[in-house]
Amino acid sequence: MKRNDIRNVAVVAHVDHGKTTLVDQMLRQSGLFRSEELDKLVGGQHGLIMDSNDQERERGITILAKNCGIRIGDVKVNLIDTPGHADFGGEVERILRMADGVFLLVDAAEGPLPQTRFVLKKAFAVGLKPIVVINKIDRPDARIDEVHSMVFDLFIEMGASDEQANFPVIYASGRAGIATNDMKVEPKDLRPLFDAILNTIPAPDVDVDAPLQVQVTNLMYSEFLGKIVVGRVAAGKIRKNQKVTVVKQKDGTTFNDTVVQVQEFDRLARREVEEISAGDVCAIVGIDEADIGDTICEFDKPNALPPLTIDEPTLDMLFKVNDSPFAGQEGKPLTSRELRDRLERELQHNVALRVKPGERESEFIVSGRGLLHLGVLLETIRREGGELAVGKPRVIIKEIDGKKYEPYEYLVIEVPTEHSGSVMRLVLERQGECVKMEGGHGNTTHIEFHVPARGLIGLRTKMMSGTQGMAIMHHNFLEYRPVKGTFPGRPNGVLISLETSKATGYAIEGLQERGTLFVKPMEPVYEGQIVGENNRDKDMTVNVTRLKALTNMRSAGADKTVPLKPPMEFALEAALEYIEDDELVEVTPTAHRMRKVFLKEGDRKRADRGRA
Repeated sequence: MKRNDIRNVAVVAHVDHGKTTLVDQMLRQSGLFRSEELDKLVGGQHGLIMDSNDQERERGITILAKNCGIRIGDVKVNLIDTPGHADFGGEVERILRMADGVFLLVDAAEGPLPQTRFVLKKAFAVGLKPIVVINKIDRPDARIDEVHSMVFDLFIEMGASDEQANFPVIYASGRAGIATNDMKVEPKDLRPLFDAILNTIPAPDVDVDAPLQVQVTNLMYSEFLGKIVVGRVAAGKIRKNQKVTVVKQKDGTTFNDTVVQVQEFDRLARREVEEISAGDVCAIVGIDEADIGDTICEFDKPNALPPLTIDEPTLDMLFKVNDSPFAGQEGKPLTSRELRDRLERELQHNVALRVKPGERESEFIVSGRGLLHLGVLLETIRREGGELAVGKPRVIIKEIDGKKYEPYEYLVIEVPTEHSGSVMRLVLERQGECVKMEGGHGNTTHIEFHVPARGLIGLRTKMMSGTQGMAIMHHNFLEYRPVKGTFPGRPNGVLISLETSKATGYAIEGLQERGTLFVKPMEPVYEGQIVGENNRDKDMTVNVTRLKALTNMRSAGADKTVPLKPPMEFALEAALEYIEDDELVEVTPTAHRMRKVFLKEGDRKRADRGRA
């Protein structure tokens, strides 16, 4: 049976191609909201309704997939907004299981980029019908016909069937809230998008009388209701107060539970209903032991749906208890038990994350999709008031048939032509291979590389410096290949504080010739903290807290003032890229500091002798 009263559609694209902006405009033009209602919901820097998370608004990206429900006539549409950044691909992979079709957004100037390829591949794997939306047609550098051809070439390259390659195309501007099927017709609103949902996205094919099956694809939490599981009803009906059997994806075991509430997605909220039938997306309250991938079945009739497959993480990072001299001054230091519990809570909904014990009881090895994926987790913990220390990110090496393999990334860089030489030098010295180089739109060069994932750690900072901030970088996981030789680490050593006190302007003035300082006068520092970068390739212990000796003699230069250079400041992800294996980043609610693993100079020398 086909449920013609429902459509389930996901919106997927590369980061910054305008998914969330377009979904916002669809909500505005759906006629279900008063304008003052929407104005109350909008906040943050870029004023998007769907980006409700604080970090999403600050970073300007979507991190978590979100559901909303709108109505087009008599048809209910479950719209799913997905993240565009490759590090949050785990969200996209499982969310596509809830959809019957996808809007694939492509920027009218940039064309298909790595994440476009990734999400299209996942959509084809699940058998979804794509509708291509060429977005931002009002950009002055838009090249609509060329991008249309590039999308068609990508479909053929990804092995699209004849039916999939004959995709419908809509030309839109999400910001302006307009769309059209024909560029010769002046667009007025998003009506062509709504029509495409009704006419092109297939209605779900379901069996309402079959035994119940719901696969958990997302988790939410409420202070009043506790854990809420979200999934699409694949077969049967789910009712309030119904007894169910849950099949665990991890080991196939089952347990029985009772549904307390059934909620449907209505506009931007959820509404309690008595029952929801197959084909619809619902939120279920009361099944606290269910995790992502588990199947909720008819009572005593366990029949699991195919397991959710999530690509493996490619990056490891050490998380440990904060043991610095400043621990507890700015937040609550997490004990090993609290840190373990926090990471286990994260694992319940962050399916692309992995956690295993470290060498010591206070250490954990956390694996993720990329530096941004782990950086968002760290930022979340610090905003909760926690303190911890983290080590240098390392790529995950696999052993296959006795040989070591490492992850490779597909890297795309758009850069002004005059800086293309700097880009080539930076990537090639990190064992990258140039696979494509051509003129981009405007006075830019489009370069594609296959590069080891470990070569990308710290590359963004150097790329921005080498191209005067003009390069646009995007990368995505490609495959595992045999490990190549080592490449050089950080070229410069660091300046390490000798004492625990406050930095003084007098000491900083004397150290300016030695290197670049990371601290300012009167900033508290502790022994073993990294306070600057040395001009040479060796680490140097310095006294950045030294006071000027007082005498009763007035010197000739007493009134001379020496201007101090402003300290170099690091964002959290930049600090993680900067440190080496014998260093840590201390993360607190108000600051992050780089430090040595061994704070005392004598301990560091003993460790160096041991390694030698």
